[in-house]
Amino acid sequence: MAMTTALPNLQKSVAEFLSNPRKMLIDGKWVEAASGKTFETYNPASGEVLAHVAEGDREDIDRAVKAARKAFEGGPWPEMSPSQRGRLLSKLADLLESHLEEFAELETLDNGKPVFFSRIVDIPSAIDVFRYMSGWATKVEGSTIPISAHGGQYFAYTLREPVGVVGQIIPWNFPMIMASWKLAPALAEPLSRHTPTWTKSRSRARPKWAS
Repeated sequence: MAMTTALPNLQKSVAEFLSNPRKMLIDGKWVEAASGKTFETYNPASGEVLAHVAEGDREDIDRAVKAARKAFEGGPWPEMSPSQRGRLLSKLADLLESHLEEFAELETLDNGKPVFFSRIVDIPSAIDVFRYMSGWATKVEGSTIPISAHGGQYFAYTLREPVGVVGQIIPWNFPMIMASWKLAPALAEPLSRHTPTWTKSRSRARPKWAS
């Protein structure tokens, strides 16, 4: 079996993160794949093993979807007010910003781009998306529609109703940005109550996530 790469000059927290097999987050818990299998993800700069990741399969997808459905139907998030959602998304943006260097290192190790770009483009852009969507949490609403019809008076309106569980696949080239594009709108939407499950492209993969 290939050995995990010894990576110099990393934040201590990043090195510790990579030193342990990465699990999947399902129903609020870090879990192994149902099969117990893992796969190796590689450092694109050297071709050496970067980390070992739980290899999700059909059973794991079913578990993730069931957990998301449970959260959709009876979890705390759908019952929050729009302003509460906005505050939590804003807090998430603040947390990402406070750990920007760590996420930038992981992003670079994951997909191979210079860490300079991860610091000034990838992670700041993801932070901006969560901040932007935190403001939209209180601004999405329906509308009334005037209808002209001979001989009658009508009242029409639009109502945004829940969609349900949304599956999302995150590509390898801009994983943090693409994740923010998909997660932030679904979490901000005060009426649709989407519950996302998401997984990373196998190529250049970091841990697969589902919640």
